[in-house]
Amino acid sequence: MSNIQTDLFTKAKTLVPGGVHSPVRSFKGLHTTPRFFKSAEGAYITDVEDKKYVDFCMSFGPMILGHRNPKVEKALQEGLTRGWSYGACEPYSLELVEYLLSRLPHVEQLRFVNSGTEAVMTALRLARGVTGRNKIIKFNGCYHGHVDSMLIKAGSGLAGEAEASSAGVPEGVAHDTLILELGDVAGLKQCFIDHKDQIAAIIIEPLPANNGLMVQPVEFLKFLREICTDNKALLIFDEVISGFRVAFGGMAEVTGIKPDIVTLGKIIGGGLPVGAIGASRFIMEHLAPIGKVYQAGTLSANPLAMVGGLATLKEMTPANYTKIEEQTKKITNLLASWMKTYNNGQFAMFQVTTYSSLFWIVPKENVTKISEIPANLTENFNKLFEVLLDRGIYLAPNAYEVGFVSLAHDDSVVADLAKRLDYKL
Repeated sequence: MSNIQTDLFTKAKTLVPGGVHSPVRSFKGLHTTPRFFKSAEGAYITDVEDKKYVDFCMSFGPMILGHRNPKVEKALQEGLTRGWSYGACEPYSLELVEYLLSRLPHVEQLRFVNSGTEAVMTALRLARGVTGRNKIIKFNGCYHGHVDSMLIKAGSGLAGEAEASSAGVPEGVAHDTLILELGDVAGLKQCFIDHKDQIAAIIIEPLPANNGLMVQPVEFLKFLREICTDNKALLIFDEVISGFRVAFGGMAEVTGIKPDIVTLGKIIGGGLPVGAIGASRFIMEHLAPIGKVYQAGTLSANPLAMVGGLATLKEMTPANYTKIEEQTKKITNLLASWMKTYNNGQFAMFQVTTYSSLFWIVPKENVTKISEIPANLTENFNKLFEVLLDRGIYLAPNAYEVGFVSLAHDDSVVADLAKRLDYKL
């Protein structure tokens, strides 16, 4: 590790808690310090020492077109000439909403916020306001941002009991969150019996992708729809990651399941801070100023995020979804083959799980819940991460984070990846 990177991280730790503005960036558990990056373009990201990396983090998902896509950059530059924050009504959010609603049949109205966490926070409050109930069911292994009521882990007692997974979360908040294991149909049925007429909503990542890539059976997701309908509870799909990435309409489109509320983020803003809540007109009109559920935001529907998001989403045609999936298969097949042969099979234990343009490196196939993840995942992944980092290949620096492929990861990037791996295609 160079003195430049080390000095920057040392300085950062004196100015910022842990030296980072989001914990996963800290390289915790790794035998190296975080890389500081100064620029990015296409499928590459360049650090402060001019070392260029093939990027599979892609800002943790938003950059589906790649970094500095020319059409998005042009839209942002034009937006800058008009001003970058108004704190007032503007037409740019309407253009994006109109485009989205014409292509998302499960949504009738949208409201923009500033992050996925903020979208989830609003969705939960909205669900409680609509139903007049307090309890929320969530699943172990699904991440819904750092809102208090979602920083919850399973308790040691009966199914559904929970406790806070972070300091600073009151017991009362944890009490209203019921946590179950993914796929636990019997537990869900019992939860609705034990808490009859108290459950406002079930929230789930229909494609859990923030604690590993744990693809759920469609039958389980359909059961969630049915049990919510039967018990007059709302179904919330958290599609902050999967929305616009697995298909334009996310997992709601892929599965044909209509959630009552959907939370969106990442791609919807073209890489700028953004989040959104979508639902039927009936549900959405419970929000202030016409409803009693309060929500507000100084920078909500930021005009730059709106034009950046629209420019991005206009590129996500059916043909480009097919293309990005094809490139993902090429890349993950290459990585899987290389891992089986590198250093006499040092990483041969790893599989590569894929879904559309997402992938996860894990020593087991078909992981669908937390208990199936190998206990030594982090230890083995950290060794792999450091080898790849040294070769100029950048993954998210955590074993439980997924990788992202963009449209910029074309065949020339695949060839460059093979060269960096010293692997003959």
